[in-house]
Amino acid sequence: MTDKPVLVSGIKPTGDLHIGNYFGAMRQQVELTKGGEYKPFIFVADYHALNSVQNAEEMHRRTRELVTAYLAAGLDPKEVVLFRQSDVSAHTELCWIFDSITTMPYLMRAHAFKDAEAKSKDISVGTFNYPMLMAADILLYDTAVVPVGQDQKQHVEFARDTAEKFNRIFNKEVFKLPEAYITPEVAVVPGTDGQKMSKSYGNVIPLFGSSEELKKRVMSIVTDSSGELPKNVYAIHKLVRSEKELKPLYEEHKSSYKELKELLYADLERYLGPLRAKYEELASQPSVVDEVLEAGKREACAVSEAKMEQVRNTIGVR
Repeated sequence: MTDKPVLVSGIKPTGDLHIGNYFGAMRQQVELTKGGEYKPFIFVADYHALNSVQNAEEMHRRTRELVTAYLAAGLDPKEVVLFRQSDVSAHTELCWIFDSITTMPYLMRAHAFKDAEAKSKDISVGTFNYPMLMAADILLYDTAVVPVGQDQKQHVEFARDTAEKFNRIFNKEVFKLPEAYITPEVAVVPGTDGQKMSKSYGNVIPLFGSSEELKKRVMSIVTDSSGELPKNVYAIHKLVRSEKELKPLYEEHKSSYKELKELLYADLERYLGPLRAKYEELASQPSVVDEVLEAGKREACAVSEAKMEQVRNTIGVR
């Protein structure tokens, strides 16, 4: 292990990537891994995704797409341990150990469980137990920081509670207490209809779509003619150009929403074109993803297995 503080983050392979994913999360996650301040462990959370993705072909495809996307976005496998959660059996082993010291009333406090319960009574054990697998994900690597949005802070609090309880029960300081790194708030990226961009709303602009598809989606953005400027177009445009640049531009073209959409398309194409080209290059070389995941698996297994030997000795199964 390194003397640098460890950063851990997981990403679920559960949907087609769109610009809302990139500007809302991916870009910040990649930036956090740069600069050498942390030792980052980034994993594809396929066992977490199993609660909703229950098709082998889809899971395999989305996992590879996600790894390819993060590499295209600038994640450096020489600086980051990038791996698949299911390749490291310690995650599920430690989750079971945590299950044995965790009560059901405690897990019923989880926001995700409450949300699921409000929508349906038919909740899987995986959904209910989600926080314990997440605690295992975090605590296996002596994690110092976990980047999360404000609404996800509870996940880190659950991991801290679990670490404290384990250390207290077995009277040994086995687990470090991680801290939440609250990522800066990013404005909600609107979709083509003005709602939050989401695949379920059918309002997305694909992250790696073709130039023609990008233009088609941009030109379909719903405009509000009652305002001084088309707010949906402007909100997306702010992601790639400063407001200082945009204000005079929108003033000059305030009578032509079509021209403003064409300007937005040109700026998005300029920004996303290199990402798309890199993604396509990587996708044409599947061995690159294989090699990255294999190297990540080796390092993650070595680190997690050392921690699990300590855990097993502590609980008396070795």
